[in-house]
Amino acid sequence: MSGAPERPRPARPPGSPAAAGRAGAPVARGSAVIAAVYAPAAALACWSLGRTLWEGLAEPGIALAFGILIAVGELVGRGPAPAAGGRMPGEREGAPLGAAGALAYALLGEAGGRPTTHGVTQTVAVVLAAGLVGLVPHVARGRGPALDHLARRMLTIGFAATCFQPLYNTGTLNSWAVSGPVHPLFMTGLMALTALCDAVLAAALARARTGWPYGPLLRDELRALPGIGSAICATGVVISLATAVAGLWALPVFCLPLLLTQFAFRRFAAVRTTYRQTIASLARSTEIAGYTPHGHARRVAALSRAVGRELGLNEPDLDVLEYAALMHDIGQLSLLDPVPAGATASLPPAEQRRIALLGGAVVRQTGVPAEVAVIVERQADPYRDQPVTARIVRTVNAYDDLSGQSAGPGGSLRALERLRLATAGDHEPRVVEALARVLACGGRMV
Repeated sequence: MSGAPERPRPARPPGSPAAAGRAGAPVARGSAVIAAVYAPAAALACWSLGRTLWEGLAEPGIALAFGILIAVGELVGRGPAPAAGGRMPGEREGAPLGAAGALAYALLGEAGGRPTTHGVTQTVAVVLAAGLVGLVPHVARGRGPALDHLARRMLTIGFAATCFQPLYNTGTLNSWAVSGPVHPLFMTGLMALTALCDAVLAAALARARTGWPYGPLLRDELRALPGIGSAICATGVVISLATAVAGLWALPVFCLPLLLTQFAFRRFAAVRTTYRQTIASLARSTEIAGYTPHGHARRVAALSRAVGRELGLNEPDLDVLEYAALMHDIGQLSLLDPVPAGATASLPPAEQRRIALLGGAVVRQTGVPAEVAVIVERQADPYRDQPVTARIVRTVNAYDDLSGQSAGPGGSLRALERLRLATAGDHEPRVVEALARVLACGGRMV
């Protein structure tokens, strides 16, 4: 490094008043967002249930059929416990069959050629009751009531039913010439708008729960819509149109393709989970051989993903970042003698580069995306020449080396100060500050 470094700003542990203030403000904002979503959802649910119980069910047979479909969808849709991100990898909607059935009931204007009159309140009441019935076995197994899921379902179904049922029942759609071939287009557009509203709500709730930046969360939700989201919307439209002509027999016939798609997504999620576990096992080879401290790769991967979230990376980039962080030390297996504490920063630059290139060559043989190998190969490059993902791994790796158990009490604070001093040449200031924010909000800072 050249030039005199700036005086480092002292990092404060989470228990200090300043750190508590920084962490408390996002928590308060998150609670306000959750309340802003839950309050109208609860009001809509109570109003719909009360009015439906008071007035009675219209077309009880149709309501029962769709209620059973939604309940079965919730029952078979909830797989294993979600991953750290809140959902199974690669899966956005936990119960696609239930969601498609609820949307179809919200857009149902006829059944077997006869007009329906169930309206908005009964739609919400049936969807709520069926959803609760379908969630009972999962709650009994200790998986929780999925309140975020229920709140989103109430609001999105209420929105779709409000946009369709009054217009259809009063004949307004026909007066607008929304009939014949135009009718399916209108329903498809309404489904797309409903899916967009659901994505906005899901991102807002995820932001409130985790404190991650809203923009990348919303992009991830929107990016997932063309997958299972489009299948849900299309199936909901098809079920509604088919029921209008063929009656309730259309429900099992047109739900089968989505059910098969759901099982395919489950298999894909299981394969991705196994793939991630395989990479994690491979990364532990350096620990088993004594080249790196126990748990080093896992800690660097978890903290790198959190820093990436803080910097606004999207979900695919976070997966690449996590894989690279897990395997960033794999090149050390080429050393005859382990480096003390696994920290290669003390080695000559040429040796650091050789280890990084060997690590990248090994990573390329594992079948992971090429971006992962690039991150590993460029760990010894100056940070200004690295992609942001490589900069994150470099900084988090240095932090874990400096704040290890041998650092003693206050080692994490000293490690962060040393990283700030090194921002002139070794670490990007933006990454170091993101790391500091993550640590201040509950990271490993003891």
